[in-house]
Amino acid sequence: MSMIRDLRAAVRPSPRKDGGTYDTTREAGSSSAVVDCAVYRDGVRLASDDTLTPRRAIRQVRRDGGFAWIGLHEPTEAEFSGIAAEFGLHPLAVEDAVHAHQRPKLERYDDTLFAVFKTIHYVEHDQLTATSEVVETGEVMCFTGRDFFITVRHGGQGSLRALRHRLQDDPELLSKGPSAVLHAIADHVVDGYIAVADAVQDDIDEVETEVFSPGRRGGVSRGVDSARIYQLKREVLEFKRAVSPLMRPMQLLSERPMRLIDPDIQKYFRDVADHLARVQEQVVGFDELLNSILQANLAQASVAQNEDMRKITSWAAIIAVPTMVCGVYGMNFDYMPELRWRFGYPLVLGVTVGICFAIHRTLKRNGWL
Repeated sequence: MSMIRDLRAAVRPSPRKDGGTYDTTREAGSSSAVVDCAVYRDGVRLASDDTLTPRRAIRQVRRDGGFAWIGLHEPTEAEFSGIAAEFGLHPLAVEDAVHAHQRPKLERYDDTLFAVFKTIHYVEHDQLTATSEVVETGEVMCFTGRDFFITVRHGGQGSLRALRHRLQDDPELLSKGPSAVLHAIADHVVDGYIAVADAVQDDIDEVETEVFSPGRRGGVSRGVDSARIYQLKREVLEFKRAVSPLMRPMQLLSERPMRLIDPDIQKYFRDVADHLARVQEQVVGFDELLNSILQANLAQASVAQNEDMRKITSWAAIIAVPTMVCGVYGMNFDYMPELRWRFGYPLVLGVTVGICFAIHRTLKRNGWL
């Protein structure tokens, strides 16, 4: 509720990250969270100095045409409230953008589209362990208006600086307005998914090879820790949570006519939706494959335990024969068979060894030893 009050009325200075204060009644661009602010006209970035603020940018755009693109990184409520009030952003969308941890989605508030994308970054590692972090997630929130585009980024990964420069090198595309930027970000995020999916595929192939490797003892793999497979499955699940919910927003952007989306740009969203569908199929396949690998590994562990128990049981059966014979002849009776016979001792030993050998051969032929 404090967010809504901030957007409806001026408030007193609020604490900033650096220990100072930020006055939401001043120029919104004085926020330290603003990483870039520019005005574009006919696909070209207009020259400006470092003092250009979001408030000055939107006033310039509404006076002379074009659109403003403002980029922010992890703004606080106080830092973003002034910008939100200047651009007329809906309080619910602003609250989602500030607090992050949102599902990918697309919502329309009056004349503004609010889109949430989950960025995925593959974490390099020498060897997959039970505690390895495979994917790292971030978020990019996009506010698309008639004459402005605002990005709010959360997380250390997913910088849009290179993307902005690449778009500036294509004035014809950028001249389509804010919807061209929205498409570029969606395409950038999905391309990241494709790269991460390829890297995760290598990790899964490595685990699968270890589980079903030919270098096994007794036909059963014993070198794979189930915790490693489970950890990889958890990371794939996090990947899936970023990809699957984005399918519906991409379908809407590619199929449903929208006032804020240029018809020429909408065609490009179809390509993004196709790539996203392919990644989703891969991620779902990863999840199912890891389930199979985990079940196979657990089954192999069970088979290995059964095999060990069979061996223990076999040797116990062999040892039981001399134990029984020695137990019988160890009893203190005067009248026992062959007790006074010269060849009684070697005969008993020979019979015992013969029985043990016969049992060992039988068990070995049946695969117990």
